[in-house]
Amino acid sequence: MQHLTAPELAALIAAPDGAAPFLLDVREPWEVQTCQIQGSVSMPMNTIPGQLDQLDRDASIICICHHGARSLRVAHFLEANGFSRVTNLTGGVHAWAQQVDPAMPTY
Repeated sequence: MQHLTAPELAALIAAPDGAAPFLLDVREPWEVQTCQIQGSVSMPMNTIPGQLDQLDRDASIICICHHGARSLRVAHFLEANGFSRVTNLTGGVHAWAQQVDPAMPTY
């Protein structure tokens, strides 16, 4: 598994020549309603096992949560289930708000 900082993810998203990664937000719905990285797809952590068939095993998947702990667990779970291009966003949306988008609401 790889790890990515918020500024590194912002650069990856902004790169005109790169394929956009799949941003998997594993937080609870109320958290996503508070703030979210544009383009991310909400799939709460506890629903991931039942939704594996909805994820592309060949896609580059960036796992996102509040601070990076839940997303790390999901990233490990995905790798254990055959996903090979999984990355965890270090510091989660909290780091994104501090380092990339200071206008983003925090909680």
